Amino acid sequence: MSVPDSARTRAEKLRRELHEHNHRYYVLDEPSISDAEFDALFRELQQLEEQYPDLRTPDSPTQRVGAPPRAGFAEVKHLQPMLSLNNCFSDEELADFNRRVCEGLGRDEVEYVAEPKIDGLAISLLYEHGVFVRGATRGDGETGEDITANLRTIRQIPLRLEWPKKGREPAALEIRGEVYMTREGFRKMNEEAIARGEKAYVNPRNTAAGSLRQLDPTLTAKRPLSFFAYAVEYHKGWEPPKLHSQVLDHLRDWGFPVSQYIEVVEGVEGCLKFYRKMGDRRAKLPFEIDGVVYKLNSLAGREELGYVSRAPRWAIAHKFAAEEAETLLERIEVQVSRTGALNPVARLKPVFVGGATVSNATLHNLDEVDRKDVRDGDTVVIRRAGDVIPELVRRVGDHKRGSKAFDWRDDYSKCPVCGGKVEREEGEVNAFCTNKLGCRAQIQGALQHFVSRRAMDIEGLGEKLLGQLIDQELVKSPADIFKLTMEQLAELDRMGEKSAQNVIDAIGKSKATTLDRFIYALGVPDVGETTAKDLARHFATLEALIEAAEADAPTTHAEKVKDRCPKLQEVPDVGPTVAAHIAHFFSESRNRKVIDALIKAGVQWPAIKKAAAKGPLLGKTLVITGTLPGMSRDEATALIESNGGKVSGSVSKKTDYVLAGAEAGSKLQKAESLGIAVIDLNALKKLIDA
Repeated sequence: MSVPDSARTRAEKLRRELHEHNHRYYVLDEPSISDAEFDALFRELQQLEEQYPDLRTPDSPTQRVGAPPRAGFAEVKHLQPMLSLNNCFSDEELADFNRRVCEGLGRDEVEYVAEPKIDGLAISLLYEHGVFVRGATRGDGETGEDITANLRTIRQIPLRLEWPKKGREPAALEIRGEVYMTREGFRKMNEEAIARGEKAYVNPRNTAAGSLRQLDPTLTAKRPLSFFAYAVEYHKGWEPPKLHSQVLDHLRDWGFPVSQYIEVVEGVEGCLKFYRKMGDRRAKLPFEIDGVVYKLNSLAGREELGYVSRAPRWAIAHKFAAEEAETLLERIEVQVSRTGALNPVARLKPVFVGGATVSNATLHNLDEVDRKDVRDGDTVVIRRAGDVIPELVRRVGDHKRGSKAFDWRDDYSKCPVCGGKVEREEGEVNAFCTNKLGCRAQIQGALQHFVSRRAMDIEGLGEKLLGQLIDQELVKSPADIFKLTMEQLAELDRMGEKSAQNVIDAIGKSKATTLDRFIYALGVPDVGETTAKDLARHFATLEALIEAAEADAPTTHAEKVKDRCPKLQEVPDVGPTVAAHIAHFFSESRNRKVIDALIKAGVQWPAIKKAAAKGPLLGKTLVITGTLPGMSRDEATALIESNGGKVSGSVSKKTDYVLAGAEAGSKLQKAESLGIAVIDLNALKKLIDA
């Protein structure tokens, strides 16, 4: 149907007006019209879009809610990694951080932007030509979940930017921010839930996170979610200012809510003054915080300092002291981990502490139980901070009369799960069940880790289904998962043919993975996602990793720690203890049989191109800045490394070349000031072909 010009003009005017009123109401808290007047404008736009569907645009206020429930969340690769922050807990640690920053920049004093650390969920928002097109969770820092439909329901997130020059919006902007729930919103939400006879929610942070992961956006829309923007991490077609505080001003101008509590401070004293002020205000703030964050104000200084171990060198989170509370220790139990370790757990009389109701707390290991001298019936102090697992700190007063000291040798001489033999080697803080292949706790834990989303990502294979498969001896090792049939699954409780087929399809899909995910899925002790990625990058092939492990093993307790596993310690951030675990795991014949069976079952991953040991760029360090014509940064990095070169994230005197594309920023300026050769893509290709 042809759209009359009058209808198109009216719809555009209504969208502009509604965007403005939404901004004034949800961001500025300065409404200029009544709710009834707003509703009348909204209904008029709805009617126009229903009559002329071509008028409906992605940034229309009517599109806040309306997407159907989804089957799951797609993965999104962030344009720039969403990094974590390192933490400090004392004035001395903050001073050390400031010293490192100043030394790195050759300055006596630097300026920071200080902000409260809101206890919420970090997200990224992608805008193309001023229109919101995609939103995602942090995920693993490189890949997150696509929650665009849910983020559209949050009124404080603009669907279109308030750009000063219409039609001149940048091609792309990736905004970072925090979704959270105010104390008042959380209180009202709980009151309504209790009135409906439902269970109250535990804390605002977890409730906000759960709200964003609803598959039905209409459910998210009912939750009182709020948003603050705090950074621009990627841009194309926009020239950033020199200071982060100026970036925040731009975010406000574009229509984003930015925390009113942010301040620019000078040096350590300025940071500590802000920290103490926020600590005094903490209980009166409209949202929960667990500390403050300091970020270097100079953007050029940030590029110069760079990053370390997935965190920036130019920012740090200063955490508040953990909250404590007293409660009753009802009993001490022992759980068996997937590695076979007997881990003592304190079962408590429920107590509210650190923003959550706590009924369990870790006792860490068997030595800690002895050291803290706690028994069933004791009054104890529990500590909790943020998402940290609650910890039993100490006993209060005397033991209950007639109580018995905890002794794992008497109570747990046999594994509480399988009855297997329990041993404790000299020097170990825990005892271990030796029944590695016959202990359900170890098998189930290993399998749950193997199928988890960050590992092999086999959707549908949850704890209960895995339990049934283990009970019926259909699965004894990870390789057995790939032998399952639809008929076998369909016969299990609460499994029909359709559900069974979905699991089989997920198993088949998981065979195409990456080397780092595969290494992580194997459950090597002390090898998390980051170490798995480092191993994959360093060795490039599984065969090379196994060869290094065999060369380093066996390691014995008699060896000096620093001399253990020299080949594996060549991997960045892999120390002697972790290296020893890797060597033991990959040189163990039973583990190798499982790996061989998995590969035989069809598990595979794309080849990784390892940096060349020779080539025209051997010994040369390059820095990439700006947008390269017809080539992504990843492709340029691969080209440089395949020809022997090294790619660095920051410009220094050790840099040989800066590869610059369109819209190159401060890295280009620094290269010119240091007299470093600046080349374009054509010049790089000539160097390689020379």
